[in-house]
Amino acid sequence: MLNTMNNRLKPFVLPCLGAALIAGTFVAFSVRAADDKKAASAPKAALTVTVTQPLTAKLPLKIAANGSIAAWQEASVGTEANGLRLAEVRANVGDVVKRGQVLAVFASDTVKADAAQVNASVAEAEAALAEAAANAQRARDLQPSGALSAQQITQYLTAERTAQARLQAQRAAAQVAQLRLVQTQVLAPDAGVISSRSATVGAVLPAGQELFRLIRQGRLEWRAEVPSSDLVRVKVGLPATVAATSGGAPVTGKVRMVAPTVDAQTRNGIVYVDLGASTDVKAGMFARGEFDVGQSEALTLPQTAVVLRDGFNYVLKVGPDSKVTQAKVAVGRRVGDRIEITSGLDAAARVVASGGGFLSDGDTVKVVEGATAAKPVATK
Repeated sequence: MLNTMNNRLKPFVLPCLGAALIAGTFVAFSVRAADDKKAASAPKAALTVTVTQPLTAKLPLKIAANGSIAAWQEASVGTEANGLRLAEVRANVGDVVKRGQVLAVFASDTVKADAAQVNASVAEAEAALAEAAANAQRARDLQPSGALSAQQITQYLTAERTAQARLQAQRAAAQVAQLRLVQTQVLAPDAGVISSRSATVGAVLPAGQELFRLIRQGRLEWRAEVPSSDLVRVKVGLPATVAATSGGAPVTGKVRMVAPTVDAQTRNGIVYVDLGASTDVKAGMFARGEFDVGQSEALTLPQTAVVLRDGFNYVLKVGPDSKVTQAKVAVGRRVGDRIEITSGLDAAARVVASGGGFLSDGDTVKVVEGATAAKPVATK
């Protein structure tokens, strides 16, 4: 009997099972299609980036200025002798000389002859004085005896005084001749560097003619033009860094003096900065520099996080939905790989550490954890 019932139900069971299988397959395909559609509609990440946050750091405060390099002091070296021929020049431009070093020599033949003549006159005056002194002494000895008249005694005493005066005059002339002989050698008044030379061998020069110009002690200074608004912060002894516009390594210096007046037209004051020894700066160069006036706290980001677009600075903030938002910021000082953000950014913001130039406002990114920004990797 059971076999009979099974035989009767078979025509109904088989179609039902087939329908159930078809329905299950249709549902599975429908769910899979919905998942595929949802996945296709999800935004695709443009880049894989690392994010960073602003950090508060102490940055140096600097005052920038422009100015010229000049000699600390210049000495004009000339001739004191008059009408002598220049026989020898022993120094040239760029030479480092010491105090008292011979720079040039004048022909001294005529000066030596004059000195010899004066010396002979001195000897003659000494002999005349000796004779006059002896006569005066005899007159003094004979005065009590009355052998000589008062007039004769007075003449002998006067002759003695006259001979003394003549000897003194001749000795003074000998000193002048000796001084002229010394002046035939031109000596360096101080140690330093020869900056110019006009001496020419064979020239007959008048007294006072400049032969050399000397940078005293080889010292150079930077004469910086500082705006009056910043001048009050520049003090004597303040360190400065100076770099010539022609290139070369920066030179460190120290403020020697701040000018007591300000130019009425430019409203700039001159700050005199003593420079250290360097071959990269020369007198007459134009230079730019900075004065270090202290430190201040600032909000900073890596320089790679700031993007320059259309002449403005931007950062790309990353939101909770991994979308980037372009924010315009104002920047200030740069120290190392950090840059100061003066406005336009919150301290708690998360920004793209690097690769922002490849992103646009509204792009979706994939954020990876890391202490430093990795190179942007394009995703497909």
